Amino acid sequence: MIPRSRTVSLLALGAICLASCSSEDQPAQSLKPLVLKEQVSNIAKSADGYAVNWAGVLSNANPWHFGEHVVATIVGRDAAGTEVVRMDQPLDAVPPGGSLAFTGQASAAEKPVKVTIQYRPAQWRSAARIPSAFQSFPITRVQTMRQKDGSYLITGYVGNPYQLPASSLVVNALLRDSAGKLLGGGSTFVDDVKAGSPPRFILTVAGLPKDIKVTKTDVTARTWGSTGRPYEDLAMGGAIPMHTIKPTTEPFAVDRGSEAMAGVKQ
Repeated sequence: MIPRSRTVSLLALGAICLASCSSEDQPAQSLKPLVLKEQVSNIAKSADGYAVNWAGVLSNANPWHFGEHVVATIVGRDAAGTEVVRMDQPLDAVPPGGSLAFTGQASAAEKPVKVTIQYRPAQWRSAARIPSAFQSFPITRVQTMRQKDGSYLITGYVGNPYQLPASSLVVNALLRDSAGKLLGGGSTFVDDVKAGSPPRFILTVAGLPKDIKVTKTDVTARTWGSTGRPYEDLAMGGAIPMHTIKPTTEPFAVDRGSEAMAGVKQ
């Protein structure tokens, strides 16, 4: 017979062994870095020098984590390689398994011939809801109109699929050619977006080369801020049901589904 004290020691030793073995069998989860899928920049003459406009798309391949506190660094250099413009642009949180479109503008005294976009690694945080809970904000009635000065005026409406109102949303418009190539973009804000009352947005994209032809506009909306908390708060409040109107017709007296299936030859 094994003494009680020795039995307790053996059980404790077994628990330690199981814990160490389980930790070795389950390595720490590795997260994939954000990927800058697309980027474009345009330089236009301005009253005080040159206006540098850019647009980009960051992709998050991690379906359960927000990419937060991301900062893009835009650098422009002249023909000699000298840095003539640099700007750090804080970006909004990149949603789980989603992408983030962003645009920006800076001024330069000298004309840059090359502009690059880099970003600092994201800080990762587990999402409080499953990926399907983070629904996109519907964009409707989009119009893209070329102006006499060569700029593009984009208008439309942004909806809210959630029961809670969105205090502030960022609307981004990306302009593309017939081959889908990114040409440029712009952004604006809409406030107090409530379900069933989509506000109108208006934004302008300027500085594009005169010889290009815009054939497609991609418009997206997202919550504003370096963390995913505003997006999570909306998702936690629940989405608006897809069907809210009760049917007015009488139900079928006989279910014809089984009869229809019986008539199908095997």
